[in-house]
Amino acid sequence: MRSVLIAAALAALLALAGPASAAEPAPKPAKVQPVLKTVAADVDAKALEATIRSLVGFGTRHTLSDTTSDTRGIGAARRWTAARFAAISKDCDGCLTVETPSKTFTGKRAPNGVEIVDVLGIQRGTTDPDRVVIIAGHIDSRVNDVMDATTDAPGANDDGSGVAAVLEAARVLSKHKFPATIVYAVLSGEEQGLFGGQLLAQTAKEKGWKVEADLNNDIVGNVHGIGGTVDRTHVRVFSEGTKAVETPEQANTRRYNGGEVDSPSRNLARFMDGLADRYVKGLDVVMVYRTDRYGRGGDQVPVLEAGYPAVRVTEAAEHYDRQHQTVRTENGRAYGDVIEGVDFPYLAQVTRLNAVTLAALASAPAPPSGVKIEGAVSADTKVSWTAVPGAAGYRVWWRGTTEPRWSRARAVGAETSTTLKNVVIDDWFFGVSSVSADGWESPVVFPGAAGSFESVGK
Repeated sequence: MRSVLIAAALAALLALAGPASAAEPAPKPAKVQPVLKTVAADVDAKALEATIRSLVGFGTRHTLSDTTSDTRGIGAARRWTAARFAAISKDCDGCLTVETPSKTFTGKRAPNGVEIVDVLGIQRGTTDPDRVVIIAGHIDSRVNDVMDATTDAPGANDDGSGVAAVLEAARVLSKHKFPATIVYAVLSGEEQGLFGGQLLAQTAKEKGWKVEADLNNDIVGNVHGIGGTVDRTHVRVFSEGTKAVETPEQANTRRYNGGEVDSPSRNLARFMDGLADRYVKGLDVVMVYRTDRYGRGGDQVPVLEAGYPAVRVTEAAEHYDRQHQTVRTENGRAYGDVIEGVDFPYLAQVTRLNAVTLAALASAPAPPSGVKIEGAVSADTKVSWTAVPGAAGYRVWWRGTTEPRWSRARAVGAETSTTLKNVVIDDWFFGVSSVSADGWESPVVFPGAAGSFESVGK
């Protein structure tokens, strides 16, 4: 009986490992980078609270609210944000350029047209400045009536928390230099039609940015769920499965060969999950395989529609009495997005994840392009890619087709192709990451158009 049980256990382990011919030691994590520990440690919950208190102090930040007052409305809030970026820049000897792109949008929630202004702090990269990573949050707020531009709308969590994360990331990361450019984006018009996200995508196109990632932070500071759940240890990262800009021909190839769960946005989410495990103690990423919450949206959507990788970062447990609600008490039940609904230690954790992700992306070489696999009717799989400037080597990754995370990897040096002996192409998904001489590693890139990080959108 004992021998039977041992044999059964061994068989179960072999089944979990996949085909024996593809067995490979579990991949070692990327080199520990001390600067990422420093970045995480420098995030300050009190600074986040100070930002949100200032934003709430403008009364309402509705997109259609006053733009001329110095103390109330979205105009005052945007100018205050620009001044904060300017102050951060002064502290880092002018390392940030403050820009305020604007455009008039008209829509169902802005029938008479409204000028949308995004406030950007741009930290130009030292050696690869055209490659851009973005953190974003929206500054506008609302109450029950989305057209009510005068009633107080504190917007402490939606999305004062996201704006606070953007500004704190700028304060922390401006102390360091990175090869790639980091853009800190405070957007307007989200509640009226995702206008700020549209303007951000248009700005990126006009400037010729090679956007590698957009981390859209929207509702990231609350820990009390509507059903009584309290969750301080998880954050959700939403990512699209197939690209919004996928062509019919690309869709046919992807449907046949796979790639539904390997868009660049999805591999960006996996990248964030790994960083949280290593650098943000006490916070776990929950990867959600959706572009956004069911039937809802955020400013990452127009960025995706422009062909850029993007994810939405959102708290684990939402409280709907504190979103899009006029501040009031009815039948003993409190409504409204007030500052008391924000948990600042939790917001600091989410901000740490963002800051560490931006630093890691901006420090690593660009993700490989031209990733291709070959090996039909063969015992082996050949993986190839195009050389990446600044990469000293590469890692080839593979995983079972039902595994959520990359589970096997092989370092291959500076070559741009390798053959995986006795790894049958039919049974695995494959990818490649680029690695710098000092150990910075890019996200994994899935082969073909389905996984490419290169933007080819509108």
